[in-house]
Amino acid sequence: MKTVGVIGLGNMGSGLAKNLIKAGFETRGHDLIAQKVDAHAKMGGVPCTSASDVATGADAVFIMVMNGDQVRDVIFGPMGLSQTLAKGAVILISATIHTHEAEDIARDLTGSGYHLIDTPVSGGRPGAQGGTLTLMAAGTDAAMQAARAPMEAVSRTIHKVGTNIGQGQTVKACLQSLIGSIFTATYEASALAAKAGVDADALLDVVSTSAAGCGIATGALENIIQGRFTHTGSHIDTMYKDLTISMALAQRNGVPLFTASTAMQLFQAGKTKHPDGDNQVVAQLIEEIVGAGLRA
Repeated sequence: MKTVGVIGLGNMGSGLAKNLIKAGFETRGHDLIAQKVDAHAKMGGVPCTSASDVATGADAVFIMVMNGDQVRDVIFGPMGLSQTLAKGAVILISATIHTHEAEDIARDLTGSGYHLIDTPVSGGRPGAQGGTLTLMAAGTDAAMQAARAPMEAVSRTIHKVGTNIGQGQTVKACLQSLIGSIFTATYEASALAAKAGVDADALLDVVSTSAAGCGIATGALENIIQGRFTHTGSHIDTMYKDLTISMALAQRNGVPLFTASTAMQLFQAGKTKHPDGDNQVVAQLIEEIVGAGLRA
């Protein structure tokens, strides 16, 4: 496998492309925003005008777009991968979409001759840019073996979570319900500490070395304390979208998600009040309510 494509060159996709190039793959890339395609070319990638252009000569293609409709268009649209992708190539759905959307795509690809891997990721922009993502991959052994090298180029850990397409998205939805809840609990704790007069560094030191300490909580506190509410690589739209996917999966399975549903509503409030912000604007919203913010 020598040529790999990436559709969607934003915070995540550009990281995939960067590490594929670093690993020695000819990396073909496309994005609807021309500046991102130009940046891809400057990084050493091959700029492409469409998904079908990316697919020309590609052995595998990562799809890192925003939602299931976009994934479907990338694959089946008039300028989609299926127009030019060679039989035996691997399509990797790295975007976070609904389980049933991934299942429907797999059903529609039956008999196409393509391998399909359902592999949403975790790690955010730092993980994507650093090549340290966690992959939640579902697919056949043959598909996993065929795409092993490019998957290893973009990740630190590859978990095979099942063989059926959709199982990767299911695991991601469960994970995001937890991550969203940790975020919002941290935002509330930061506002409580600020209102009660706790020193910002003292709280950060305690949380980061306690049983509650984790990358999510520590990173969130660091951003809040430094007043970083935009341009951190974690736009609120993405987390909010992921939480709605978690809630939809819960509804389909009859599972109450009390904490995650509250987290989703907090993200909805943050998104409504500060639509251009990152995840931390939820903390900013709570700060506005209580009249205090945790700062260095």
